[in-house]
Amino acid sequence: MKIFGVGTDIVRVSRIKNSLKNKFFLSRIYNKDEVTKCKKNKNWTNCFAKRFAAKEAFSKALGTGISKGINFNEIIVLNERNGKPYIKVINKTKKIVEKKIKKKNYRISLSIADEKNYAVAFVTITT
Repeated sequence: MKIFGVGTDIVRVSRIKNSLKNKFFLSRIYNKDEVTKCKKNKNWTNCFAKRFAAKEAFSKALGTGISKGINFNEIIVLNERNGKPYIKVINKTKKIVEKKIKKKNYRISLSIADEKNYAVAFVTITT
């Protein structure tokens, strides 16, 4: 496998907590499945912050940042049954990713963590 890109991001949880007061932010950044999961979580602000950091890290690994047609609510951060996080891309964003990577077979690896005031994410994309 070849590394296509690597991205990392750190975010202050209080910044996301303030942004979540704006419903437009919530729908623009998060998919409904993410919203449902985080609202059930005891540390819901940290849950949203980790997902925001993951989306930023993914866009950096892709090499686009948050521009070029990438929609954050189409980058979905989910968890396997054992808790391991993963990223699923859908719709227009998926097409952009496949065009940028130039392959349909690629792997996105994600690690996320939080500590009271901060959330961090690390993403690698391999082909």
